[in-house]
Amino acid sequence: MNILLTSAGRRAYIVDYFKNCNGIGKVYAANSQYTIALKRADGYFLTPLIYDPNYIASIINFCKEKDIKAVLSLFDIDLLVLAKHEAEFVNNGIKLILAPAGFVEICNDKYRTFEFCKKLGLQTPKTYLHIEDVMSAVKEGELSYPIIMKPRWGMASMGIYKVENEEELIIFTKKCKRDIFDSYLKYESSMTPDEAIIYQEIMTGEEYGLDVINSFDGKEYIATYAKQKVTMRSGETDLGRTASGIPFEEYTKKIAAESKHKGILSVDCFKNEKGIFIIEMNCRISGHYPLAYLAGFNYPQLLVDWLNGKDRNQELLKFEEDLYIIKDLVPTILEKK
Repeated sequence: MNILLTSAGRRAYIVDYFKNCNGIGKVYAANSQYTIALKRADGYFLTPLIYDPNYIASIINFCKEKDIKAVLSLFDIDLLVLAKHEAEFVNNGIKLILAPAGFVEICNDKYRTFEFCKKLGLQTPKTYLHIEDVMSAVKEGELSYPIIMKPRWGMASMGIYKVENEEELIIFTKKCKRDIFDSYLKYESSMTPDEAIIYQEIMTGEEYGLDVINSFDGKEYIATYAKQKVTMRSGETDLGRTASGIPFEEYTKKIAAESKHKGILSVDCFKNEKGIFIIEMNCRISGHYPLAYLAGFNYPQLLVDWLNGKDRNQELLKFEEDLYIIKDLVPTILEKK
């Protein structure tokens, strides 16, 4: 069973996880630029940019050439483009491991994530689309500074600002919008150009990253794995602690039933004296997944077994709690010219 990881970037460790699986064929990686993940793969493909008209066709052609039967993406924008073309992959005998396009849109759009949580009766931070509504909420006592401002279609902690007062609210709104339309965030943000920023109340308490697992067809909830985010670096968990998923299952079971996602869904949340607050969701292997892998949950092997038609191996679902895990940065030669 050959697989392809698209938008692999620098996540070479994910390539390694799949290469270590039993029953795997070759693990290919794709990206628009050559990276360490491509170097570590069994083969690679330099793709057009995600929004290039030839992007989907180029991936399908590569899959047919290399007899690749399943595709996973490691990047949020890529997920939506792939999901909208799922029928084309299916027609070519290629499985996409993600959520339905409608739910991917909810995850990528942070305001729709807020609306989704409210619809399901889940706690989530107060969220606003317009600076005037923020000012009004502060005046009425519904919201207080400091607040968090970030791109509505954001990722990787880009363009996030902590706003301490009304003067900063005005200044940072202009700067955040400039950040958005000077970066690759401009593509999805162009769908809501006048509402490209969201404003949220700041959450306090313990921050967690959750891996929510559904069956391969998206119809059955399987498990929730929790990792406390002790320290962060560039939007990803740097030092984390593995924890029990049981306190979060009331929320994650509702999300899993509504999302119908295949395999893994990443959920970020806060836990405090008022309960659990959902912050955002991503339909992919997350930056905090390695903590679960080191604690015993072998998602790549579970996925490969599913693709090979095997029954679920409960040993792969084991998870050791109260481990403190830190990422190790190791310099590596990419290539010699």
